[in-house]
Amino acid sequence: MAKGIVVINAGSTSVKFAVYQCGDVSSPVLVCRGQVEGIGSHPSFVAKDAKGKPMDAHDWEEAHPLDMEGAIKFIMTWLESHQGHITITGVGHRVLHGGLAHPRPVLIDETVISELEKLEAVEPTHQSFEVDAIRAFAKRHPMLRQVAVFDTSFHRTMPSVAQRYALPAEITGDWIRHWGFHGISYDYISRAVTRYAPEARRVIVAHLGGGASMCAMLDGKSMDTSMGFSAIDGLPMSTRCGAIDPDILFFLMRVGKHSAAEIETLLYKKSGLLGLSGISGDMRALTESKAPAATAAIDYFVYHIVKFAGAYTAVLGGLDAFVFTAGIGENDSSLRAAVVQKLSWLGARLDVEANDRHGPRISTADSKVSVWVIPTNEELMIAQHAASLVGA
Repeated sequence: MAKGIVVINAGSTSVKFAVYQCGDVSSPVLVCRGQVEGIGSHPSFVAKDAKGKPMDAHDWEEAHPLDMEGAIKFIMTWLESHQGHITITGVGHRVLHGGLAHPRPVLIDETVISELEKLEAVEPTHQSFEVDAIRAFAKRHPMLRQVAVFDTSFHRTMPSVAQRYALPAEITGDWIRHWGFHGISYDYISRAVTRYAPEARRVIVAHLGGGASMCAMLDGKSMDTSMGFSAIDGLPMSTRCGAIDPDILFFLMRVGKHSAAEIETLLYKKSGLLGLSGISGDMRALTESKAPAATAAIDYFVYHIVKFAGAYTAVLGGLDAFVFTAGIGENDSSLRAAVVQKLSWLGARLDVEANDRHGPRISTADSKVSVWVIPTNEELMIAQHAASLVGA
């Protein structure tokens, strides 16, 4: 019987899952994926095979008190009945925060769970739900080994000067630092880029999706990244503000009489491309719109991508390759063209036809900086780490 890994990405109202067969630990093969969503309200379930063909669906017709444990139970019961030829040997969890204690993926035990629970104070948005999923598996499947794969781990190779904030040490402790996120995606791209540009040592990757960030890599290791203590720093995003002067927040509290909760909602859910355009946080809608505000929002996004690219080129002492990835990076040819045109000072030259067909290489043969479109695969990266640690 084949061995497999379940990859879990748990949120506040949903649990996404994927199953990978692990005949070769280094090359897991996707079998199926799906999700339970609407947890706590009107749950629904859907599953698709590796090619995206629907396999099954289920709706709870009335409000159903399904919690995280119930969702995990439903998923595992479904897998037993529909993927009986695969023996699940481990679970790989996407966990946002690993703190200083976990610079790499780790097998989960009670000590690890306790450490992750403490980090909920640093990251209250996702961390608690991911821990809930881990505990649900531990309760229902106590013999099944679990692995935590962290979004922060990849950036622990940043030099100490890049991980610090200019605050008193007694304030920062081990909690307040430049953590960086999207690390699972960057881990995948750092490996993939060696297949496309094996001679490239100095690489900038732009992970551009609903959440957006950039990373400067030297020999496949993170040297700097745009997200900081939180996932709202750096680039403007779909609804998140990106970097702003902290005194703006004091002003809003002092003059606007906004509460901390109102400001948090503003920064996370009402800013970014949505706030700039007043139309949408979706790049597709902004690209299709004729409104000047939509164009201005896109220009703002491009400007900051280019600004970070310039800063990271300085950090790396030059640039060999630039990579676009994630939903916007992989699919928006007009945005890529605008960025590459503004990087012409580095010797970047766009191959228009290659860009229109989405790469993989979208720079000309004589471009001094090679430019690529490389789809990311966080699920696969989690499956590989989990399979390796559980010995599948």
